[in-house]
Amino acid sequence: QVQLVESGGGSVQAGGSLRLSCAASGSSSSINTMGWYRRAPEKQRELVATVRSGGSTNYADSVKGRFTISRDNAKNTVYLQMSSLKPEDTAVYYCNYREPISPGSRLDYEYWGQGTQVTVSS
Repeated sequence: QVQLVESGGGSVQAGGSLRLSCAASGSSSSINTMGWYRRAPEKQRELVATVRSGGSTNYADSVKGRFTISRDNAKNTVYLQMSSLKPEDTAVYYCNYREPISPGSRLDYEYWGQGTQVTVSS
């Protein structure tokens, strides 16, 4: 069972920056994907960014050029550096971890963090 512990949320004015961290414990595979999703009030959860254990990244168009995802494999930790924040970035941000159920499988185990609030005021 993988546990995810998030930190770094908070309140900031538009144009400011925040850094989110998520540490994973209990993982059994060195091949995995970690990432961040968010849910704004009255909206569905959406992808923000993901990073594979090999380093490849994927970003939502809305955050490209403003957010940077990175990871420290030795610490099983993923980071999300958020810059030029906008009020529309206000949401609960959730850490996500996926690993294959067996080597080479296309099916994943998936885990979620408890969420951390990010509020951007105008």
